[in-house]
Amino acid sequence: MRFFNINVEMAQSAREDVGRAIRAILGEVASRARTHLHDDWLDRHWVEILEQSGAERAFTEILTRWAAHSDRPLVLLIDEIDALIGDSLVAVLRQLRAGYDKRPGAFPQTVVLCGVRDVRDYRIHSARSQEIITGGSAFNIKAESIRLGNFTAADVATLYRQHTEETGQAFTAEALALIWDLTRGQPWLVNALGYQLCFRNPITRERSVTITVELVEQAKEVLIARRDTHLDQLADKLREPRVRRIVEPMLTGGEVQQSAHEDDVQYVTDLGLVGRASGVLAIANPIYREIIPRQLTAVQQIDFEAQYQSAWFIGPDGRLNLPKLLAAFQVFFREHSEHWIERFDYKEAGPQLLLQAFLQRIVNGGGPIEREYGLGRMRTDLLILWPYGVGQVQKAVMELKILHKGLARTIAAGLAQTYEYRDRCAADEAHLLIFDRSERAWSEKVFRRSEQFQGVAIEVWGM
Repeated sequence: MRFFNINVEMAQSAREDVGRAIRAILGEVASRARTHLHDDWLDRHWVEILEQSGAERAFTEILTRWAAHSDRPLVLLIDEIDALIGDSLVAVLRQLRAGYDKRPGAFPQTVVLCGVRDVRDYRIHSARSQEIITGGSAFNIKAESIRLGNFTAADVATLYRQHTEETGQAFTAEALALIWDLTRGQPWLVNALGYQLCFRNPITRERSVTITVELVEQAKEVLIARRDTHLDQLADKLREPRVRRIVEPMLTGGEVQQSAHEDDVQYVTDLGLVGRASGVLAIANPIYREIIPRQLTAVQQIDFEAQYQSAWFIGPDGRLNLPKLLAAFQVFFREHSEHWIERFDYKEAGPQLLLQAFLQRIVNGGGPIEREYGLGRMRTDLLILWPYGVGQVQKAVMELKILHKGLARTIAAGLAQTYEYRDRCAADEAHLLIFDRSERAWSEKVFRRSEQFQGVAIEVWGM
């Protein structure tokens, strides 16, 4: 067999101009055949075939003639197939389907489409007709969908040990465990985190330096802040309605709405955005869990920079004055929340996102914020880790809940959940924030009270 790979990304700029897209693809096929297979047959014939057959048949015809000319069956791998859109994408799929029954003598024996989505998700809207392109059978010849899976914890350890074997640089067992926990084996994250750890940090480029948990945490923050292309593309997907239908209820701790479809779940799974943890749908890994709220509140964080300074909320001992910080947010939320939440794409998660944007601006420059959220949790948990003094860390938990089934019941449930979260994190202080999205007067919504649960003090804030 002759294995042949092409990348059709260069045709993306043609958008739905089928003629331009097919011309670009045929030229690329011919060029790669010449350079990789040392076969110039396509180079000599593709322009003539395009002129004779037209854009609607040329791709089928060139593959038919090339397969007939070849002394061995062809296996064609088309990379970045979902860079194509609308009519251009459908033109390629239809022409592949048209040659299906000619295999193997007069068409490639096997065609592999590589992208970030399953072929069933290629039912694309046509920008010209504003309709979903359906009909025909371009989608019923799929033999199998294979998703590049994540690394296992053992795979990650093996990969990083190869670095140790080649350079002598060691990783503590705790550092390797944290790398696995942060990435959950997502291949790009595993490699990007390793590259940041071992090659981009001037300190760790000295191979005698052992990679520790602290260095891994620093690398994670740099990776998130740097927003490499992979993370930018991930953030861009959040704007898609089918992604929002699944991710938004995760941010609020609610349930997936009836407007969501099983295909939506499969789509966000194929994208690698979500996975199943203990049988429950959840954000795929802690790095993505951190990136999503940051990305959704990027503009709000910039606005907060002009209004608030971290120094205002730091006490003489270097600790964060969280009651002062939350009181400031409470005032802001009362005065501006309705206007600001309307600016979010994820309006149902607006209160939780707005608080996280505020904390991101005030807190994250000095210490990390760890987040826990997911379907059916009915809350969002935040853990603030604030270094101060000499080697000391202030730990504070915040439990975010939407008022549901009355204030007394919401507080009762929230106190138990906040206590459990505080105990699990061994935190110094605990705060329960309750967002009332009803039409009641603000004078009724806004309050602060001190509560006790099993001997633990918990500050309750109403907004």
